[in-house]
Amino acid sequence: MTIIDNQMLWRQFAATLDSFDSALRDCPDELWEERLWEDEPGQWVAAGFSAYWYLCYHTLFWLDLHLTGAEEGFSPPEPFDLVEMEANEVLPRIYTRAELLDYSKSCRQQYQETIATLSSEEADRICRFPWGDAPFAELLLYTMRHVQEHAAQLHLFLGQQARRPTA
Repeated sequence: MTIIDNQMLWRQFAATLDSFDSALRDCPDELWEERLWEDEPGQWVAAGFSAYWYLCYHTLFWLDLHLTGAEEGFSPPEPFDLVEMEANEVLPRIYTRAELLDYSKSCRQQYQETIATLSSEEADRICRFPWGDAPFAELLLYTMRHVQEHAAQLHLFLGQQARRPTA
């Protein structure tokens, strides 16, 4: 029994991407490299991963990777890197807002096309990752939650900064 059709799924995914894109677009230049939280030694946020721009990149990287359904053979588009999949690696440089907006636009197009043509067979295809297996449709929903989570963190940070007294 089908509960969610492709158009319904796309509308929800598009709303999630709209929220993320607004956080990406609305970040003032002076906050682009600011940390959203204090790094704790030994945590994933080490090496600057807590910077605003980096959380945007992290979100897009996994959005892109999950669309493929497997880590094997995945490569993000230029100028991006596979650092997200390598332990203790550091990105070669800070990515610009324009680069990340282009990446987001590309991911949006890919997701829209994928969801529009998603068949029951493709939705049921098992995707294998080091963390476990999941049907492709469930991976899409997991990815939507991941994007929503980080969009909320980014919006929260922007709201907190807007209420901060200026010196």
